[in-house]
Amino acid sequence: MKQTLSWVLMGLVLLVPLANAADTVESSIVIRHENGDTYYEYMENGAVREIKVVPKHGPVYYLVPAGQEDEEFKKQTQSKLTVPKWVIFRW
Repeated sequence: MKQTLSWVLMGLVLLVPLANAADTVESSIVIRHENGDTYYEYMENGAVREIKVVPKHGPVYYLVPAGQEDEEFKKQTQSKLTVPKWVIFRW
């Protein structure tokens, strides 16, 4: 009985990484500077999720896709992205 239970648990442990592999998201941030403004392009799996615009003069704002496929963006004052903030080491 113990041996069967340990084989079942070992099988589950080996299957967990396979289940998580399908949920893998490729994220990247591209930083560009143009005419004194700075643009942070947040991308997931090659698609732009949000652009943070830091103008030379004026407040920071965000451009997010409007939802259609014609690549229009709408302006927002706050970010809608949730970024994981893990603590790896603390002393």
